[in-house]
Amino acid sequence: MTARQLAHSVLERCEKQKQYSNLALDAALKKENLDPKERGLATALVYGVLEKKLTLDYQIQKLSSRPLEEITPAALTALRMGLYQLAFLERIPNHAAVSESVELAGKRAGGFVNAILRGFLRNGRRLLYPENTASADYLSVRYSVGLPLCQKYLSALGWEETQRMLAAMEEHPPVALRTNTLKTTREALIQALTAEGYQAEPSVRAPHGVLLRGNAPVTALPGFAEGHFFVQDEASQLCVEALEVFPDALALDTCACPGSKSFGIAINMENCGSLISCDLHASKLALVRDGAARLGISMLEVRERDARHPCEAWQERFHRILCDVPCSGFGVLAKKPELRYKDPSVSEGLPNIQREILRRSLSFLAHGGRLVYSTCTVLPEENEKVVEDVLRECGDVTLLSAQTYYPHVHGTDGFFVAVLTRA
Repeated sequence: MTARQLAHSVLERCEKQKQYSNLALDAALKKENLDPKERGLATALVYGVLEKKLTLDYQIQKLSSRPLEEITPAALTALRMGLYQLAFLERIPNHAAVSESVELAGKRAGGFVNAILRGFLRNGRRLLYPENTASADYLSVRYSVGLPLCQKYLSALGWEETQRMLAAMEEHPPVALRTNTLKTTREALIQALTAEGYQAEPSVRAPHGVLLRGNAPVTALPGFAEGHFFVQDEASQLCVEALEVFPDALALDTCACPGSKSFGIAINMENCGSLISCDLHASKLALVRDGAARLGISMLEVRERDARHPCEAWQERFHRILCDVPCSGFGVLAKKPELRYKDPSVSEGLPNIQREILRRSLSFLAHGGRLVYSTCTVLPEENEKVVEDVLRECGDVTLLSAQTYYPHVHGTDGFFVAVLTRA
């Protein structure tokens, strides 16, 4: 199987079966023994086509008299792949992009696909956008983000900030690693990575963060097997730092999976004290256990638990609580392309759940304790509004700080961190 055939197969599965692209691609790459160059092309095609889907579909609509819904799935996927290569991948020869796409479309649709791609080339490979450049429609096509989500961003952030944020979300950020200071130092980790030819540098904001350029598999990096680091975005690392944990504290992570924030908490506690990491889904807790074992963390206890439920034994018990609630994820479009097309209306019930979790978590906070409420979205109704609503109900709880991190401002995921304390 070639790189293009593999990418076509994965994209069709993502479209038809609504599979997550990272899981579908990883499974396909493990099954097929492609050389590194072919693996790289397959990966670029899958993620690139997903990220630019609305932009590509707009070109197809302009170049074709046939509605999108009348194009067969195989042909539509082949068209998107061909257009993506012609428009966004400079090193791919035109003839290779066209001929391979025609072959992927099948005999009956090959001529149609060939005509569309040749038409795009005749037009000078010029991408078309809606004429009104001050409209949500323009932003939707230009940055390949669903129209309802664009409208949501505009309502929350305004035109200039929305455009700047969407432009930043087009960029592929470096992989952020969090140094495991139980086993090594940031400087030693960077030295080890650099010695093996990797581009590694200290993060600007997170004190233990390392930024890694390139597309190397994380599990193949030096120090991975030894537990010298784990993957964690800078904003997520800053969320853990805001908790200001200390050795021998009693700490709680209410919604822990997949575990990176719990790992950071345990490391900052120097693996001393008590950390209970909870999650609603028991099937995910193995990720936390396995990650903790690789990192040499022994003081972490995992529990299956709904963060909204009461627990008499936990009342006012914990010195530190992380409340990283389920959210829409509308701050991490750069890393999760499927979220670009998610209708924000399906997340309208989340603030009620978030308020429930925050209320319950605050009941577990000891006097003088510290709680961090966080999300990976930039929408105020899941962030400031939730905190404000709950604070009105809790007379002895004070907001110490609140910070929204934006991709275009801070170079991190879109993230919200609020720090609260009980008098």
